[in-house]
Amino acid sequence: PPSAVWTALTQATSSCSCRTLQSWFPVLSWLPHYNLRWLQMDLVAGLTVGLTTVPQALAYAEVAGLPVQYGLYSAFMGCFIYCVFGTSKDVTLGPTAIMSLLCASYMGSDPVYAVLLSFLCGSIQAAMAILRLGFLLDFISYPVIKGFTCAAAITIGFGQVKNIFGLKNIPQQFVLQVYYTFHRIPEARLGDVVLGLSCLALLVSLTWMKTDLVSPSPEHPTYVKVAHGLVWGCATIRNVLVVIMASCVAFSFEISNHHYFTLTGQTAKGLPPFKPPAFSETKANGTIIYFKEIVLDLGGGLAVIPLMGLLESIAISKAFGSQNGYRIDTNQELFAIGLTNIMGSFVSAYPVTGSFGRTAVNSQTGVCTPAGGVVTGVIVLLSLAFLMPVFYYIPKASLAAVIICAVAPMADWRAPLQLWRVRKLDLLPFMVTFLVSFWEVQYGIVGGVLVSGAMLLYHMARPHIEVHDHGVLVMDLDSGLNFPATEHLNQVIYSQALHVSPPRCVVLNCHHISSVDCTVVHELKDLLKQFRLRNVSLVFSGLKNSVLEVLLAGDLPGLKYTDSIETALQILSGNTHFD
Repeated sequence: PPSAVWTALTQATSSCSCRTLQSWFPVLSWLPHYNLRWLQMDLVAGLTVGLTTVPQALAYAEVAGLPVQYGLYSAFMGCFIYCVFGTSKDVTLGPTAIMSLLCASYMGSDPVYAVLLSFLCGSIQAAMAILRLGFLLDFISYPVIKGFTCAAAITIGFGQVKNIFGLKNIPQQFVLQVYYTFHRIPEARLGDVVLGLSCLALLVSLTWMKTDLVSPSPEHPTYVKVAHGLVWGCATIRNVLVVIMASCVAFSFEISNHHYFTLTGQTAKGLPPFKPPAFSETKANGTIIYFKEIVLDLGGGLAVIPLMGLLESIAISKAFGSQNGYRIDTNQELFAIGLTNIMGSFVSAYPVTGSFGRTAVNSQTGVCTPAGGVVTGVIVLLSLAFLMPVFYYIPKASLAAVIICAVAPMADWRAPLQLWRVRKLDLLPFMVTFLVSFWEVQYGIVGGVLVSGAMLLYHMARPHIEVHDHGVLVMDLDSGLNFPATEHLNQVIYSQALHVSPPRCVVLNCHHISSVDCTVVHELKDLLKQFRLRNVSLVFSGLKNSVLEVLLAGDLPGLKYTDSIETALQILSGNTHFD
């Protein structure tokens, strides 16, 4: 009946509308099912991650070359945006070591550049999501990623040695940084060295303690379980504990008028104003730098930073999605990161992405939904609102220790060994990326991608062709036939079949060919003419229907094709005929 049809159509439309809304606003897929147990777990996870985020955000702002409050400005917007638009329950967005290092390479410690960079990167990332351009990330290979992360870990870690020693005015370029750090060791401040090394030792001890901690069995007494929980909790929030203890030590010396430590110093108080990013900058001498000049100064950063931010976050979300049994929507993740950076620029944030360390903490503490990020964001906001005067007394050596311990696991020394075992040639893009990154990080990434791309193109242009002699030559292509490979195919056929005496027939096994283009059709047409001039045959075997349609449309003279190699051999031996 018409009424039943109308009801079915209404229900189908409603269902499609609901699915569309959920795809754009993933919060709608879990919010209706939210319960008290999820709330409890999200509160615990959000609080734990928040206590980890605050000291790390302060430290990563140092890596970016910005005042420490900019780390906190960048740490809260992603918590709220991702709760609504993100598809992973575990991922936390905020400042990271790698993004801070990349940003420092382009914005020159200028907050105006940093905030505008966040807006532009976010716009690029959101546009990529809307245009479904996430596939571009696939061109950054595993060896390039590993080479970059290993080099970044060393660059960031060594860059903090100057703060452990209390040295100032050390160049940013890595080679010069190494030279001047060792050259000026005699100028090291004893207080900073002792405090920095003590913080490092404590952080390493707590990290090992958490790694080796054995969960108590149900038979253990209650006090053992409580003690285990306390130790695990202290080890989890080790960064904030170390920073608090170091600040207390520094404060006690400062009030007694003993200035033994290099402190963070004066920071801006309160929450950042909500305003659009500045599209120009007026220098102290009155010089105005306009938007076009800023964009030219940022240069390649407008390509490198958005791509690396997306790559880092999506790799993390995929890893934890696989570990915890759920799938993510890549393009929705791109949109969430892009929107975070756009909105972050309105609160003076610099570009952010997913943090592996904080995401791991979030997952381990049992977060159930992205709502845990809201708790983390509130903690950061409370820190900005009430604790900024306290941050004056945070020693830079303690923040340096936090950074060094955070980036140390990124230096994966097993990666080159794994590449050597799997495919030795993959060490080439790894080494190019790794070594060039010590000169300039962005050039390391670009160099690695170019080498990987050249290797990929070479494989496409020079596919392996196996030649078997059955009285008739049978040639097997081990991959597809793209236009760069036609010249190589011609060389093999001419050398093996046409430039010998007498010329020989050839069966070309096309089983692996899934598509051909106009260049391939043109080259095959010329090849068939050469075979006809020499009174021998070129037979195509195992053509897919889509490829056959293109070849027929190309009007190839004397085109011969069969379903199998055996049939082609029988035809060429004269035992049967073409249909």
